[in-house]
Formats: sequence, structure tokens, C-alpha cells
Amino acid sequence: MRIYVGASGYGYKEWKGVFYPPKISPKEMLRFYSERFSAVEINNTFYHMPTEKVLMSWADQVPDDFIFAVKAPQVLTHVKRLKNVEPETKYLFNTLSVLSGKLGPVLFQFPKSFHADAPALKDFLVLIPRTMPCAFEFRSPSWFNPEILNILGQKGCSLCIADSAENPVNEIISTAPWGYIRLRLSDYKDSELLQWKKRILSQKWEKAFVFFKHEEEIEGPVMATRFHDLTISSSTPG
Repeated sequence: MRIYVGASGYGYKEWKGVFYPPKISPKEMLRFYSERFSAVEINNTFYHMPTEKVLMSWADQVPDDFIFAVKAPQVLTHVKRLKNVEPETKYLFNTLSVLSGKLGPVLFQFPKSFHADAPALKDFLVLIPRTMPCAFEFRSPSWFNPEILNILGQKGCSLCIADSAENPVNEIISTAPWGYIRLRLSDYKDSELLQWKKRILSQKWEKAFVFFKHEEEIEGPVMATRFHDLTISSSTPG
């Protein structure tokens, strides 16, 4: 199993002196980050899509085997809630395609107020390119039912496992040959990180993506580094 580890975002000035060198410039952050982690989850795409030029500039700054996971725009998940979104969906995947082999999963994160809608999910999944890995993070418990899990499984989409103080994870539910894990606590003890390592390695996944808390939390890259060090010996090249 190849385990990709990183944080949700990278361009935070609060990380200077803790993760980044104190005087690093914003333009140097991605290159520095990519030399230490194998993946990053881009969150600002939730608010607006970057241009192809920006995406290509990102790709040029990172190693060939580095992966960008991208959060889908809120117009799909929060505004239109998967309905009547064919133009926006085509634009999303066409734009992201410039990342080529450095493009990883696209994360669709839904609000708690959006309850299970199997017909909408089915219709939406038809719009996703066949080879595009996508993860779905549902915050309403209504989505965690056999019908929804079966729909995701048929398309090879991953149910995102998000661990938070509000909703601690008791089990990993697998719907795809790969996994997507978001560890959102402000701090994890080494024993807890080891437990997550065991949980992940117990799955029959080809690969797993693990991202730690983002925004201004300085613990994010610190915990990602600790977890990376714990898992690197268990992660096979791929």
C-alpha cells in the first residue's frame, strides 16, 4: 500500500519558524513543502477554481510523484447540491486535467444540512470521468446507509473518513480500492497515530491519502511529519 501524507493546504504564514524557515517567501512554500510530503489537499478551490496557468505553475514546482488532492467548489456541494451541475462539473475536471499525473482525488465535502439523496448522487456520478478518483465526505448521518455505500462502490468512489472532535471515527468503511482519511483533531498522541497507521494498513487498499488539519493550526504540518515518519517504512513505492 502506498500512503500519501500531507496537510490540508500549505501556504500559511503561521507555519513559518515551525515548519517553514522563518524568512521563506510565499513563492517558495510549495517547493519546500513538496520536498517533505508526498501530497497536499488544496482547499481554496472550494471558493474559486484557479486558472490552468496557476495549476501548471504548481505542477512545475513539485516532484513527479507528488499528488494534489483538490476540494470541489462549493457551487457543486453546498449551493446546487449535485443537481443541474453538468457545466460546472465539466469545467472542474477539464481545468484540473492540466495537472495530469500529479492530480489525485477530488474531494466532495457536503454540509450537515444536506441529507441523503440517492437519485441526485447517482445522476451526479455519471458526470465524473471514469478514471477520476473522487472522495465523498458526508456530514449528515443519513448518508451512511447501504444504498449510498453501494452507489459509491459501484463507481469506485471512496467514502471519506473524517475524524473530528464532534464526530470521532469508530470504524473505517471502505467503498473503493483506495482510501481518503482526514484527521481533523488539533493534536494526536503518538499512540493515536500508531492506531491510525494500523487501521489504514488493515484495509485492502492500493493506496491511501491522509491529510491533517489545516488553516492556521501550526500543529498540522507537525503531526503530518510525525505520521509520515511512522508510516514511511510501511508505504511501498507506487
